[in-house]
Amino acid sequence: MDGAFILLVLAVAGVVSIALFSLKGLLDQLPDVIDSAGRARDAWQRFRGLKPPPSVESEEEQPALESNEEPPVAA
Repeated sequence: MDGAFILLVLAVAGVVSIALFSLKGLLDQLPDVIDSAGRARDAWQRFRGLKPPPSVESEEEQPALESNEEPPVAA
C-alpha cells in the first residue's frame, strides 16, 4: 500500500506539471493571436471601405542625413 501511495503522488504531480506547462505555452501564444485578430479586423474594414488605409510615413518625418554623412553600415 505504501508503494501505491507514492506512485499516486508522483502521477498527480506529473499531471499537474504537464497541465501547467501546457497552460504556459497557451498563454505565451495569446498576445500574437490578439495582434493577428486586430490586423485581420483592420484589413476587413479597409476591404469593406469603412476605414481609410493607414498613411505612409513621409520623408519629412525621417531624420535627414548631413551631406557628408553616410548611412550606418550593418556589422
